[in-house]
Amino acid sequence: MRAKIVLAAADGLSNAAIARELKVSVNMVRKWRGRFAAGGLAALVDAKRSGRPRVYGPQVRVAVVAAATSAPPHPESTWSHRRIAAQVAGTVFAAISPSQVGRILADLDLKPHRVRGWLTRRDTPDFWQRAADVCNLYLSPPEGVVVLSVDEKTAIAARSRRHPGQAPRPGRVARQEFEYRRHGTASLVAALDVRSGEVLTETITRNNAATFTAFFDRLDAVIDPSKEIHIVLDNGSSHTAKHTKTWLAAHPRWHVHWTLDTPARLLAEPD
Repeated sequence: MRAKIVLAAADGLSNAAIARELKVSVNMVRKWRGRFAAGGLAALVDAKRSGRPRVYGPQVRVAVVAAATSAPPHPESTWSHRRIAAQVAGTVFAAISPSQVGRILADLDLKPHRVRGWLTRRDTPDFWQRAADVCNLYLSPPEGVVVLSVDEKTAIAARSRRHPGQAPRPGRVARQEFEYRRHGTASLVAALDVRSGEVLTETITRNNAATFTAFFDRLDAVIDPSKEIHIVLDNGSSHTAKHTKTWLAAHPRWHVHWTLDTPARLLAEPD
């Protein structure tokens, strides 16, 4: 920046014009033009500063960054400032405090104690075509058809509060006791009617193809037999099982729209 100021001045630009072009203050332009005029190129270097000299050199800072950006030693799952300080002491033999480690990391906006998960999507060449098919079904379903989105939810924790809560009062929000009792788990299968928003649910004891098609039997019995049924499914094991394929083949008014990596052969006749 200092060199750019001096070069712009050599081109004959005014202080105000240089400040506008480089997005700095006029005082900064005036300061470095004056220093260059008085001391030449050497005057553009930082002047010596008062105070205690720097304790930790670049080698220590690099060691801190190297530790924070690598996997922590077993069995730790994440780095702490104290653990990084110990690692640096054993790597470059420099005694550094955990608080100094924190200052170095904060200066570089490094947060090794924080972890965010993500999902790497598998390469599915027809993903966008299938996504467009499902979105089009939701937004513009064919006339006179029933559109259902069906899936299971297993191992739902059934819990109840050990003590009753307290209603809100002026100046105080509602209170809820943190202690609870466990009552095992429950599993559900549900079908969402996309048009009406109605949800049909059923408690299940097993999550297999026989249970899944039994739910289809009950849906098939209560839905107008003159209507076609379009269902949206993912590729869960109970959805793609041979038993489910056989059931779908025997009920031609049911049309499946797959949301995940379900090959087209699953819609073919069962083996």
